[in-house]
Order: sequence, then C-alpha cells, then structure tokens
Amino acid sequence: MNWNMIPRRAVAIFCFGAGALLTNAQTPAIIPQPETMEARAGGFVLASGAKIVANAGAEDTGRYLAAELRRRDAGELQVVSGTTVPGTGCVQLVLDDPVAGKEGYVLTVAPEGVIIEAHNASGLFYGVQSLLQMLPTAPAGVSRTNIAVPCVYINDEPRFQWRGLMLDVSRHFFTKSEVEALLDEMAWHKLNVFHWHLTDDQGWRIEIKKYPRLTEVGAWRKAIGFGLDPKASQDYGADGRYGGFYTQDDIREVVAYAAARHIMIVPEIEMPGHSSAALMAYPQFSCTGGPFTTDLPGGVFNGVYCAGNDAAFGFVEDVLTEVFELFPGPFVHIGGDEVPVDNWKNCAKCQARMREEGLTKESDLEGYFIRRVEKFINANHRRLVGWSEIRQGGLAANATVMDWVGGATEAAMAGHDVVMSPLNDCYFDHYQSLDHSTEPYAIGGYLPLRQVYQFEPIPTNLPAAYQGHILGVQANVWTEYMPSFKHVQYMVFPRLFALAEVGWSPKSSRNWDDFSRRVKVDCARLDELGVNHRAVK
Repeated sequence: MNWNMIPRRAVAIFCFGAGALLTNAQTPAIIPQPETMEARAGGFVLASGAKIVANAGAEDTGRYLAAELRRRDAGELQVVSGTTVPGTGCVQLVLDDPVAGKEGYVLTVAPEGVIIEAHNASGLFYGVQSLLQMLPTAPAGVSRTNIAVPCVYINDEPRFQWRGLMLDVSRHFFTKSEVEALLDEMAWHKLNVFHWHLTDDQGWRIEIKKYPRLTEVGAWRKAIGFGLDPKASQDYGADGRYGGFYTQDDIREVVAYAAARHIMIVPEIEMPGHSSAALMAYPQFSCTGGPFTTDLPGGVFNGVYCAGNDAAFGFVEDVLTEVFELFPGPFVHIGGDEVPVDNWKNCAKCQARMREEGLTKESDLEGYFIRRVEKFINANHRRLVGWSEIRQGGLAANATVMDWVGGATEAAMAGHDVVMSPLNDCYFDHYQSLDHSTEPYAIGGYLPLRQVYQFEPIPTNLPAAYQGHILGVQANVWTEYMPSFKHVQYMVFPRLFALAEVGWSPKSSRNWDDFSRRVKVDCARLDELGVNHRAVK
C-alpha cells in the first residue's frame, strides 16, 4: 500500500471501497458516528507481535493503544519510535500532519496496515478510539489472536468543543479508582470535559490545606441519608460516619489520569448557596453564625455565604487559590444556582452592602457576589462557569453559562459562551422507563435513550451569528439516590453514548435506527470490560 496516496477528501458515508459495496449492517459500529466514513472490503490482521510505530510526540498515544489492546486481550504490540516503511503490517501513528481540524484525525485501515494521522495529540487519541471500537467483541478473559480489523477510511472531527459529563460526589462519595474508571469510559467515546461537583450542602470532598475543618467536619454526615439502605455503600469512616474526601495528592493523580486521556477537569466549588458543608466547618462566614449540618435531604437550604462580609470573600478566595493550584484547566465552576435570600434580608451586613452598591433587592446580591468572585478568578487567568441562575442580578463580564433551566439564547446574544445541559434532555438522574418498578430508585422524571439522542444543542431561536457561543453539551449525574458506582454506571450507560454522538457528529448524520444497531455492539463491549449498564433491547 502506498501511504502517500491516501485520499484526503471528504467522502460520503458508507461509500464504495476496494470494489465492493458494504451494507449499513457491515460498517464498523463506531460511537460517535464519524463525520465521513468509507467502509471497504477486507481487513487488516492485527497479529500479536506487530508493532505500533509512533513518530515524535506520538509515543504516549502509542503506549496507551498498546495498554488498551492488552486490557482487551487483543495481543501484545511493541511500541517503537520513528517512521516505518509501507507494507510492514504495523499500526502507524503520525502526529503533526495537518489533515483535519483541531481535534480531527484521519484513520485508514488497509490489508497492509493501519495509519492514524492527526494535527495534535487529541486528534490522534480520538483516532485510536475509533480503531479500538472496530475490534470484534469477545467474552471477558478470552484471548483473541490474529484479529481482523475491517478496512475503512475515516476523516473525522467533532461538531462541538465541549463534550462533557458532570459527576456529583457531594451527595455520595466515589473513590479515586471509580472516578478514573469513569474517565476511561468517557475517553472511549471522545468526551473531553469532566465536571467534578466537589462541594454541596451534604458534603465537602476536596482537601484545602488552609482550612482543614472543611474535610475533618464537612466531608462527613451521620448516615448515608436520602432514605437509602446503609448497606448500599461502603464509604464510611472508622467512627461510622458516612462520607470521604480526596486528598490533594488524589486530585493531582486524577487530573494527570484525565489529561493522559485528553479530558479537561472542571472543578465545581459551590457558592454563594449550597454551602452548608463549608459553613458547618466555618460558620463565621455565614449571616447567622449557624449551626449548619450536612445531614440534609435533597433540596435547597440556608447554607449561604454572607454577601456583606469581606471575610467570607477572603475565605472563598483562599479556597479557590488552592483549587487553581490543583486544576490547570482554564475553567472553574462556582455553581451559583438555587440561592435563597432570606438570610440576606435579615442580615445587617448584607443590607449595608446593598446600600453601598445601590442594589434594590436581595436577589441582586447574587450578581454582586458572582461578579466579585469572577474578578478574582479572571485575575488568576481562569474563566468562571456557573449554572443558569448566575444571570440573576447581572451576568459577570466573562462568565460562561451552563444552561439547565434556560437563558442560553439571551446569554449567547449578549456575547457569553454557553454549555447546553437542559434538565429535560441531559439529567441522567432521571428514570429510563415509565415503569419505575423495573428501574433502580431515581429522583424522578423520565429520560429515555432516544430522547437524549434527539437532543439538539443549538437553540431554535438563536440567530446564526451567535451560534458559535454554544460551546457544546454536557450530561449531569446528580447522585442523591446513587449510593454505589454500579448504580451510577447503570444511569450513565448507554445514555452517555447518545450524548457523545450529539456532541461530536454532524447533525445531518443523526440516524436512530443505525445508532440502535451500533449501541448494541457498544454495550457488548461494556460487558466485555465489566462495565455495568442498562440493557438495550
């Protein structure tokens, strides 16, 4: 095969190749659907002992591919640096060949070998994911030798730059290894943002050196809570309290693990509301002085920082300073949702702040709080992200809105970036069947797989000139009723596959019947890898 003759042009999906027409049912079951794919007759035999040849800068991706092949019992391939001679039966990884967009790649499988080309490491990594999805499935532990990978030509890049998943670890704690397992599962489907919801009323999960009581006190509650069976989780301290937290070393390890999979972690530190756990540890930063507790059901509570107390802002800035040191990404999420104002109404300091700032109603204090925190975040070369409610009282100048209950169109037309995560289409804590007796207990609602797949992130009323402000999509996993990681996996998979396709693939390629075919193959891969999921019929 002449590698220099690979056609670098967009081709129709499921085209003729090598003189044969392959049917839809014969095409590789890749999720998300590539932008363009030409399925060809024949295959490349991936024999154990073959080489992965990686040019300069591609070695890490080569080692990742070799490790994933071992994990899937698909042979032991040696990684070598440099270039190779055509026709040597290798997998060739070529970096810094600008054949596609920023995260794009070109993948060609021919009888003589495989070549993946990309302009940067992310694109090369995503090409590897497509190759891995073309491996045949087999029962766990069954060694597969001389695997035939179907011949194909793919030219691919994502539709949106933000393709995310949020995991709430405040309501229920999940271990570092469980979080890393979820990152693996995200990477397989080209998701690139992990939104880590680390603090809320029911638990504070990140070690802050300057304020040790945040984890000594705020990371724990008396019981599992939410009316759940105590045996549903193993996350208890030696004294019997439920909870846990991540040390700063844990955080660094997870951040590095994610980065190796081209996933950016966006930490969320809730403020000014949803802060009962923090105020249980340090009540002096509230309006009332407490007491506060983490032993709370789901809902909205009075754990709100005092917007009139400069010491409260000092505390928040100290916390964020340590967060900046742990998370190198450009975004920090500050929540900003569901802030009750009763405390502020009755607080002399907050009322004085309103007079100083010329504010006419307490809800304007939230806008003041967010704008003040944003100045600090921007001064530290980060960007603030918050839920829909940060628009109240005036949106901070450079804020990114995560739309869960509206406001995307207005924010985008005002020049703000937006991540689409609407309650009806992206909340994976909702039931997957109308017959709740067949499902694990959930918070309510109904979000079937097909509805996720049909979600369109661009608001219908958003003019074309502003559509570039829609960064992408995100699924949210609120865990009030998910005390175990297997329960989380059941709620996430396969709905996350549908959202991955929404975020990556062209809208014009959306085809429910074909996705239904491919998702069954993908679930077989999850079975092979021991990942829990909801069955697809």
